[in-house]
Amino acid sequence: MNEVVNGIAALEGVELAIVHRGTGGDFVRTFGIPHGIEGALDVACNGSTSAVDLGQATLRTWAGREETTWFANVASAGMSGAIAKRVNESGKALGGKLSYAWSTVAVFARWRNAQVTVSVDGEERSGAMYDVIVANGRYLGGGMKICPDAEPADGLFDVLLIGDISKRDLVMTLPKIYPGKHLPHPKAELLRGARVTIDAPIALPVQLDGEQPGTTPATFEVVPDALRLRVPAPSSN
Repeated sequence: MNEVVNGIAALEGVELAIVHRGTGGDFVRTFGIPHGIEGALDVACNGSTSAVDLGQATLRTWAGREETTWFANVASAGMSGAIAKRVNESGKALGGKLSYAWSTVAVFARWRNAQVTVSVDGEERSGAMYDVIVANGRYLGGGMKICPDAEPADGLFDVLLIGDISKRDLVMTLPKIYPGKHLPHPKAELLRGARVTIDAPIALPVQLDGEQPGTTPATFEVVPDALRLRVPAPSSN
């Protein structure tokens, strides 16, 4: 999905229909697009078209070059980048939800947080953080409803700053993330804005829709109505 979006972003007259066959299936959850093939094909053929925002990320590639690329669902910098890398490299025999949950616990056990500086529309935060989530959609990691109120057509990102959490915090909070009941949390802060910058003294891994194109420093900007997406037709009731 991320590759296709990078090919058609901001093109006139092109619509995207998604038949989910990937690991996480997170982008389609926000829109209620069925995970089953028959239901997804019905949306493709008989659904409606919705204009949704995309994100544009400028980051440092693993080769050390600056690159600008698109994302549709969620970007992040920090531990979640390492989690996505582990999932993609270790196989997905457990399925999306269990693969991401197991990798989250495994990566967290050895991860060390970093001093991160984040700016959201000029509002700055600095401190020890495990992760910074830049959400256009609501879900990541195989069904974790990480930003429950994110709206992919409002011209804003929901930006979740995850601070210095303990192992106990993770164990207690992880089950609450799937239904989106984890916020508010004393070690997390939610901001909203159209432009986000993330920097740290060390290069933090960045993930875009589950891909790992590079590291911080990174800038994320909303591009309103940049994608035309096939979604379920409105109910007549």
